[in-house]
Amino acid sequence: MSSAADLVDVLPAHRFDEEKLKSYLAGRLDGVEDELVIKQFQGGQSNPTFLLQAGERRYVLRKKPPGKLLPSAHQVEREYKVINALGSTDVPVPTAHLLCENADVIGTAFYVMDYCEGRVYSHPALTEVARAERAPIFEAMADTLARLHSVDWRAVGLADFGRPDGYIGRQIARWSKQYEASKTDALPAMDKLMAWLPDNAPQEDETSIAHGDYRLGNLMLHPERPEVIAILDWELSTLGHPLADLAYCCLPYHMPSDTPGLRGLEGYDLAEQGIPSEEQFLQAYCQRTGRSGIPQWNFFLAFSLFRLAAILQGVYARALQGNASNADALEVGKRAGVLAEIGWKLAQEAKG
Repeated sequence: MSSAADLVDVLPAHRFDEEKLKSYLAGRLDGVEDELVIKQFQGGQSNPTFLLQAGERRYVLRKKPPGKLLPSAHQVEREYKVINALGSTDVPVPTAHLLCENADVIGTAFYVMDYCEGRVYSHPALTEVARAERAPIFEAMADTLARLHSVDWRAVGLADFGRPDGYIGRQIARWSKQYEASKTDALPAMDKLMAWLPDNAPQEDETSIAHGDYRLGNLMLHPERPEVIAILDWELSTLGHPLADLAYCCLPYHMPSDTPGLRGLEGYDLAEQGIPSEEQFLQAYCQRTGRSGIPQWNFFLAFSLFRLAAILQGVYARALQGNASNADALEVGKRAGVLAEIGWKLAQEAKG
């Protein structure tokens, strides 16, 4: 489990003028006039994240990293937009307070939201949780995703949050291109998936708010109850196909539990551990969204594995060039081949 207590002094690379920030926030956030103590959250967030202690109040600030950035990366403005829009719905998100796009304040754009006190578990086996609580946590995960996908994105002001159609086709093309650009060793399963996916994509399109990285590790649970109090890390969110989000969330069911870093459930006796099967999880989601079933499920699983494998291949390629930001990037990247093989196996088993 990771907790909100994983805090350090602001790292040298991410320091900014704290007095300038305090001056900007005074009158905009309660408590800032009394004091402002800033700590940085540890972890792999690509957008540096900080805890602001302002008198009795606690807030979270997320900003772009310093330096030259790719135009489409680190868009904290988009994170703020979706969190702020969802504040009027029953989707659990922290209250968003302000967005500052003036880089003169702390060097980059940033936004501030409420701090939430809760629990975050990274592994879906939930070994740190009492057996009786595991199924309710999975049910809460399905229920929260169903709530997100049921939001009328036009009504909450997100009609311009992404292109409302063709998400799957665009994603296949994008990640095929990215994979080819970062290709190192031959991965036959990836080549087969790149050929298979466009020919087997669903004809019927659907659009919802898609989180893009919806998994247990991005959900904050109530300190005591099996209840999601906040969905975290909206960096990859857009308008997309809801079943792509759902399939990504279900990938642990298809990943081996004995491969370090994959956080898989394959190999666990799920019933023994009190964890719902994939079928039970899907039934819970369908019940809450009014679906009678999920056609072409294996397509969405294969697509999600292909997308994740392409991302990891990029990490691996950067590690070989010495540019990766994470020390274990070489190990992470090697998992691309494992994911591609699983994806191709599911593709071969696919039914309409």
